[in-house]
Amino acid sequence: MTLANLKQRALQQSDVKAAYDDLSAEFELINTLLSMRQDAGLTQEEVALKMGTKGSNVSRLEQGKGNPSFNTLVKYAKACGCKLNFGFAHLN
Repeated sequence: MTLANLKQRALQQSDVKAAYDDLSAEFELINTLLSMRQDAGLTQEEVALKMGTKGSNVSRLEQGKGNPSFNTLVKYAKACGCKLNFGFAHLN
């Protein structure tokens, strides 16, 4: 069984689906961070150096561990040659 199959099966359970959906904003942020860094062609260590922090802090940020400050997100984006941009979407 592949990971995709396992995920699909798990999401058929309403309680699992609800918990997964509750984390969608966090997953989106993590994917955005990873995309920014990869598009910039940087390693975690290079981003950390530009941010003035340690590679382990960048690793934790990209794993969704902790609760990053606005300032940390701005520094991360700038280190990747990006500007932090917020938007919103109405809930259905």
